[in-house]
Amino acid sequence: MRILIIAPHNDDEVLGCGGTIAKYAKDGNEVIVCEVTAGDLKDPVVQLQKREAKESHSILGVAQTVFMDLPVVGLREMQTRELNARFLQMVQKISPEIVFIPHKGDMHIDHRMVIEAAMVALRPVSCPQLKAIYAYETLSETEWNTPCVDNAFIPTVYNDITDEIELKLEAMKCHASQLCEYPHPRSLEAIRALAMHRGSTVCVGYAEAFMVIREIL
Repeated sequence: MRILIIAPHNDDEVLGCGGTIAKYAKDGNEVIVCEVTAGDLKDPVVQLQKREAKESHSILGVAQTVFMDLPVVGLREMQTRELNARFLQMVQKISPEIVFIPHKGDMHIDHRMVIEAAMVALRPVSCPQLKAIYAYETLSETEWNTPCVDNAFIPTVYNDITDEIELKLEAMKCHASQLCEYPHPRSLEAIRALAMHRGSTVCVGYAEAFMVIREIL
């Protein structure tokens, strides 16, 4: 099975579904991660973040990393037609059967723009092979937005990542430029705590939680 993870920024995919990526990869599935935005490609920090992403993906078993290199915090300045076309081109080239995207209630504008463009590209008429779309939560984005019904992340699917939690944490360690000290949510302690919380909800050691957007049984 071909699985596509769409990440607005480097490390979002590890925070949201690093354990799920590792689990799919161990089961022999082809996992592709699409990193949507980047800063100035001449900036050494941007190149460092790309290396960090590739290192983390190697740990998780990602088969391919796609860098779209769209402007970070600049997606809303792009023409809607151009943005949608870039996503459609990427999705049709990969032809995924399952897709994971960020949650529509995330605080960062890049996340919301990515979701809108992804959903246009993932319309059934454009992706007849697609079986499911799930939304993942991203620490320091999903829980920090204005609390209201429209922004609420309400888990409907849980993935037991008890056997993959250490791989997820090792992959996150690769993102040294993004990691923070606890109690910041982008810390190893917070990542483990969230996985424990989601796991306790379904009586497993560790889990990642998702919202079903579309699923064909």
